[in-house]
Amino acid sequence: MDELKGKVAVVTGAGQGIGRAEARALARAGAHVVVNDVGRTPQGRPAADEAVEEIRAAGGGAEANGDDISTWDGAERLIAQAVGVRGKLDFLVCNAGIIRDRTIVNLSEAEWDAVMAVHLKGHAGPLHFAAAHWKALHQASGEPVDAAVVTTSSEAGLYGNFGQVNYSAAKAGIVALTQVAARELARYGVRANSICPRARTGMTEGVVEGMAPAEGAADEWDPESVAALTAFLGSAHSRGITGQVFVVHGPTVSRMREWTPADEITGSTALRLDDIIAQRDRLGSARDTTVVDFAEASARSGRVAAI
Repeated sequence: MDELKGKVAVVTGAGQGIGRAEARALARAGAHVVVNDVGRTPQGRPAADEAVEEIRAAGGGAEANGDDISTWDGAERLIAQAVGVRGKLDFLVCNAGIIRDRTIVNLSEAEWDAVMAVHLKGHAGPLHFAAAHWKALHQASGEPVDAAVVTTSSEAGLYGNFGQVNYSAAKAGIVALTQVAARELARYGVRANSICPRARTGMTEGVVEGMAPAEGAADEWDPESVAALTAFLGSAHSRGITGQVFVVHGPTVSRMREWTPADEITGSTALRLDDIIAQRDRLGSARDTTVVDFAEASARSGRVAAI
């Protein structure tokens, strides 16, 4: 497999879970991977170092980075390290995240700020410095740079999830960030897509029930399924696919549709309060204003056989 041969990729939060699976998959496809993570293993070792050793033992190319991508300085150093490998960054995967689950009633300012910093700022910072690099390359050559970005959102960001007000808000922001990036970076030849993964990780184990695969059944929570989609979106096979949101769960990938009007009301000339009251039921009846459960909604979404 050499779909990413000669490419340089960055994966944030790649010391464990989905990020580590993504880093392995990109290395298997031939990329040199800069593995970013600030965490440590239970034995106290830098998680990024352990992931790099695993990749190198399998014959891949990788190096560790321990910068805090929730800071602008850390994000700048990370992108600079990647560019220093071969003079160009080809693929940015923003995966790093944490949870500080609380309802809005119980949420503290520190819990809000921590989640926003790692998820939302931790996406914006690396993307900012990568975008500046790609702009400079494009202006120097006049040619498309043919690079890619994959961000990590969640179904909680699409539908909202009880007890995860900070996480859901950050993940919704990541979708908007990605769609803007897709529009802005297209001029340089960069595509940007977002994935909403369901996978067995340190963040989900013990929280989500029924994650262990039944004997002989497909492992619907295998992070490798997420990694496969990520590798695809960084490869030449995904050219022309940008600004999309994908939910990946085991063997199934669903492409999600953006917000579209469901119902509308109108006034005779200008909209007035009486017009709205008279047509109130068109804005939501008792049967269609129930809060949507994100897992149930995703299960009802259409499947995509070929992306």
